[in-house]
Amino acid sequence: MEAILKLFNVSKSFGRKKVVDNISFEICAGEVFGFLGPNGAGKTTTIKMIMGFLSVDEGDVYINGFNVKKDYEKAMSNIGGIVENPEMYNNLSGLTNLQMYARLHDGVTKQRIDEVVTLVGMQNRIKEKMKKYSLGMKQRCGLAQAILHKPKLLILDEPTNGLDPAGIRELRDILKKLAQEENVAVFVSSHLLSEMELMCSRVAIINNGKILGVKTVKELLADATRAVIHRFMAKPVEKAVEILTPQYGSLIKTITDDYIDIEAEGDKVSEITALLATSGIGILGVSKIETSLEEAFINMTGGGNYIA
Repeated sequence: MEAILKLFNVSKSFGRKKVVDNISFEICAGEVFGFLGPNGAGKTTTIKMIMGFLSVDEGDVYINGFNVKKDYEKAMSNIGGIVENPEMYNNLSGLTNLQMYARLHDGVTKQRIDEVVTLVGMQNRIKEKMKKYSLGMKQRCGLAQAILHKPKLLILDEPTNGLDPAGIRELRDILKKLAQEENVAVFVSSHLLSEMELMCSRVAIINNGKILGVKTVKELLADATRAVIHRFMAKPVEKAVEILTPQYGSLIKTITDDYIDIEAEGDKVSEITALLATSGIGILGVSKIETSLEEAFINMTGGGNYIA
C-alpha cells in the first residue's frame, strides 16, 4: 500500500519540555488510522505539526512525498481537515458554502461538488441554510468541504464531539466509505475508544510524547494483555469471595454485587467452579471476558489520564 503520511523521528519541545519525542509512523492510502493518547501525551501537537500549524524541531514529515519543511505548499495541497467544528457560514446554504470554498482550489468542478455531496449523504438537504442543520449534518458538510479538492490525507481531530450515537455511527460509515471509494488516508484522533475499535484499521498510541505501538486493532488487543479473565456470576458474592480468597485471592480482578472477575483459564476455571459449587454458592453463569480497546489502552499507558 502507498504511504501518504510519513513521520520520521519527529520531535517538538516547548522550552525545556519535549512534548513529542522522536516519533515515527506511516499512514497508507485507503485506511482509517486512529491516534490515541492521554491528556498531555503530545497528540494535538503532532497533529498541528502535520498540518503545518507548528514547526518541526527535529525529524521530517512527508505528505504524499512532499517534505513539509522544504515543500510546504505542495505538502499542504494534499491535506483536507477538520479541527474541532467545521467553520462555515450559517446564513448561507450548504451548497453555497461548498461553492465558495471550491474557488480556493483549482479544478474543483460542479460535478465534483455533486460527487462529495452524494458521498456524505447530503443531497436532499444541501440547498438549505446551514443554521437549520443539526451538528451531524454540519459535520457532513465539513467533510464534503474538506475533500472537495481530492486530498490524499484527511485529518480529523475529535470529529465525534457533540454528536449523538446515531450521528457518530453515520460519521463512522462515511469515513470508511471515503477511505474505500476515494482512496484517502484518514487520520482520526478521538476520545471514544469504542469508536476507534469499530472505525480504524490501525491505531497508534502515544504517551509522554512517545509512540507505544502502531498496530491493527486486533494486534493491539492481543498484545496489550496476556491475561484471560473469566466472569463468575455467583450468589451470594460476599460468601464466594470469602471462599476463594485463601487460594485464588491474587487472581481476583473485580468484585461487584453480581459477579467476580478472575484471571483464570482451562483447568483453573473448572477448579474454581467446583469449589464454589461444593461450598453451596449459587453459580448463575461463567463467561470469558474479551479485552476491549479501552482496557488495552489502559494496560499500555499504565492508566491514569483518559483519552483527550
